[in-house]
Amino acid sequence: MEKRSVVLKMTLLAILVAVGVVISPILRVEGMCPMAHFINVVCAVLLGPWYALGCALMIGVIRMFFMGIPPLALTGAVFGATLSGIFYYWSKGKIIGAVIGEILGTGIIGAMVSYPVMTLFWGRTDLTWFFYVPSFIGGTLIGGSIAFVFLVALKKTGHLIQFQRSLGAKVYDTSKIHTGNSHSETA
Repeated sequence: MEKRSVVLKMTLLAILVAVGVVISPILRVEGMCPMAHFINVVCAVLLGPWYALGCALMIGVIRMFFMGIPPLALTGAVFGATLSGIFYYWSKGKIIGAVIGEILGTGIIGAMVSYPVMTLFWGRTDLTWFFYVPSFIGGTLIGGSIAFVFLVALKKTGHLIQFQRSLGAKVYDTSKIHTGNSHSETA
């Protein structure tokens, strides 16, 4: 079962990276990339903080090298993806915890880290520490909200728990789930 869950995790990670790269330029608002935040939260909930960090790194690197996106693709995403997974864990599986982690990680920390990166490496001298905060928070609110609605819908149907169990991820739901047997089990 362990080898199967590793293969499933890697497959899902590859799918999320591919989807993240493809939809980021399509569903984009100037200065914001809300679908990247959607991917961060979904990956954090399904796979955990370290997979979410890896997913954000891979998407950012691919976007930077093949699409000419500035390093904001990395500085904005990695903190939010990681904190999304950590806050999901700390909140004992509350989806809103993952969304809040994304908002704080990307909207505040990632935005502020972007200032020195863009100033030092890209020569942007017209920036301040808070220059990217409004657009990053706007993007995280949009993408996080979409992720919240999506994950709550999965949870209501029982698919979220099934996905997490299949992936060998921590399952936080303590409600009784019907397994097809004559008894129910507690998650």
